[in-house]
Amino acid sequence: MSLTNLLAVARGDEPADLLLQGGRLLNLFSGTIEEADIAIYGEHIAGIGPGYRAHQTVELNGAYVSPGLIDAHVHIESSLCTPAQFAAALLPCGVTSAIIDPHEIANVAGLDGVRFMAESCRNLPLRVSVMAPSAVPATPMETSGAALDAADLATLLAEGTVYGLAELMNFPGVVNGDPDVLAKIAAFAGRPRDGHAPALTGHALNAYAAAGVQTEHECTTVEEAAEKLARGFYILIREATNAHNLHTLLPLITPDNHRRICFCTDDRQPGDLLGQGSIDYMLREAIAYGLNPLVAFRLATLNTAECYGLNDRGALAPGRLADLMIFDNPTAPQARQVYAGGRLVAEDGQIVPGLSLASPPVPAAISETIRVDWDAIDLRIPALGRRVRVIGSLENQLVTEERILPATIVDGEAVADPVRDILKMAVIERHTASGGQSLGFIQGIGLQRGALAGTVAHDHHNLVLIGADDLSMLTAARAIREMGGGLAIAEGERVLARLPLPVAGLMSDQPVAAVAAAYDELLSAAAELGSPLHDPFMAMSFMALEVIPKLKLTDKGLVDVEKFGFVELFVDG
Repeated sequence: MSLTNLLAVARGDEPADLLLQGGRLLNLFSGTIEEADIAIYGEHIAGIGPGYRAHQTVELNGAYVSPGLIDAHVHIESSLCTPAQFAAALLPCGVTSAIIDPHEIANVAGLDGVRFMAESCRNLPLRVSVMAPSAVPATPMETSGAALDAADLATLLAEGTVYGLAELMNFPGVVNGDPDVLAKIAAFAGRPRDGHAPALTGHALNAYAAAGVQTEHECTTVEEAAEKLARGFYILIREATNAHNLHTLLPLITPDNHRRICFCTDDRQPGDLLGQGSIDYMLREAIAYGLNPLVAFRLATLNTAECYGLNDRGALAPGRLADLMIFDNPTAPQARQVYAGGRLVAEDGQIVPGLSLASPPVPAAISETIRVDWDAIDLRIPALGRRVRVIGSLENQLVTEERILPATIVDGEAVADPVRDILKMAVIERHTASGGQSLGFIQGIGLQRGALAGTVAHDHHNLVLIGADDLSMLTAARAIREMGGGLAIAEGERVLARLPLPVAGLMSDQPVAAVAAAYDELLSAAAELGSPLHDPFMAMSFMALEVIPKLKLTDKGLVDVEKFGFVELFVDG
């Protein structure tokens, strides 16, 4: 940008590149709706008001204009798409910026994975701020494909690959002053540092705040969010595919505290992105709940920009980026046109023809990541007691329960019991072909027959199987082997549906609409097998995440997250 030329346009001495005329602007600074023109030079807003001329004029006819929406925290990998196709889903929604945490691919491919994501985002019209994954691996209680220490993260920062420090999921390490965790925090002094501390309260929360953590997106109750907000955290209200916190937390928002609250999606699968939307969906739901539209837009734009120090966006003002969403109804905003950097990128829910959304080649370090000792898989569970610990999966939540239930024993083995909604679960190491695996039971997935399998398993992304019988589980596992990573569902010896994810076993190389269609086939098959869940695959992907309470299963064993240690499957062996 030439500042001299920008100022000349701002003064009215030179014509703008583009004039958006006759719009009603949401002024998030003054809290008013302003009838004015917007003069754009290059990627920036040069001036707001009457009397500007331009090489091109677009008449808005009273349509509303807001800043482009910003997702405060999201994992692109959870869309099952590469960044280019993720952008293709978000831009038509009016989302023009995202703060991403690539810790999914980092747990598979380390520094190569982070750099691949950053390079894939570099030339997109979606502005992406890449945060450095702080928890690779998340804890010592899992096997990941890589380990990143403070020096690795500092290297990423020095080379300009990352912007800040992503969610500090090892919150016990932060609270207790683990030297390795504190070294990561110190490496990002003066940079944004994200939190992840579900249910943390009291003195431990004070310690977490004192360490310099600035945000929190794991709140599940108003009381939890209010305490964390009062201790200085920005609260990122989340509405993901499998974690629905928006409606629970909307009562938190008041005129006094709303400037410390943002919106994020965290993890959303492609069908939800294309069907419901992204941050725009949260925006509409918040307004429908009764939130003042200008307040709701601050949560989706300006608050996030200020939280992360992205002061070139988030509002309509001279000198800010011309990232804009144009819509007709302020009580149910739906993007009619979307501009990124002064360029029209989406219109009427579609990417404009000819917009470049290219992806770089996928290197072997990212595409050849499924290494399993297939001969070592053994799903039998010898009955070592009469009662077992069962993971209690809760619909629309990432937290689980620990349930002590009678085991179903057949011929000396503990087996799945679909009648009681008790399914067998296996986590199999897939990074080093070590043959490592752990077995357990889960309740709440709802399959009456068949099995699910996938290499999407936060955050280590080992191979996870959940099923009503061993044969179906093994069939689904073989489908994963044939695809080189992905998601599958099987019944007996028959694979019912599959979605190849050849990019790190996490992402497809196909267009987002094709990924959504294949994913819908998986969900339909799961429903036919009895699962009542909106998305049992997304639910499965979090059942191996040992940093969210209460009971989880990794390739190393059954984890009591609150005790931060392993527990036995049988309670009376």
